[in-house]
Amino acid sequence: MIAIGSDHGGYKLKEELKRYLEEIDVEYKDLGTYNEERTDYPIYAKKVAEAVSNKECEKGILICRSGNGMAVVANKFKGVRAANVKTEEEVRFAKADDDINVITFGADYIDTDEAIRIMRMWIATEFKGGRYQERINMIDEIEKENMK
Repeated sequence: MIAIGSDHGGYKLKEELKRYLEEIDVEYKDLGTYNEERTDYPIYAKKVAEAVSNKECEKGILICRSGNGMAVVANKFKGVRAANVKTEEEVRFAKADDDINVITFGADYIDTDEAIRIMRMWIATEFKGGRYQERINMIDEIEKENMK
């Protein structure tokens, strides 16, 4: 299950990504926003990050105009490893090496076709484990020390 959310700036791209997820039979939960009326991105970043952190959803996708604010908010939650990704190669390494479980997109900087290619690569890429898992364990320890 993938949690997906956006603010008003990412709404149109979110709707396109949802259509693609439906085409490939991937379940998702749309956590808003549900129109293009002005709203604040932290609201939706929080909803998606909570769903991933609480293991209600395995992964998350967040979209705003730049993708940066969404990544900042999402990374405030235990167990969430969010990255603002811009290429298929970048997301492949992010998932394989860092087990990125939330991706963010900047709707002002990416077209729908590229976002779909990136999302498809992220879904298809497996985490390598091994020494990379050791690094994830280190991140988990840092979270325990700093996220009370």
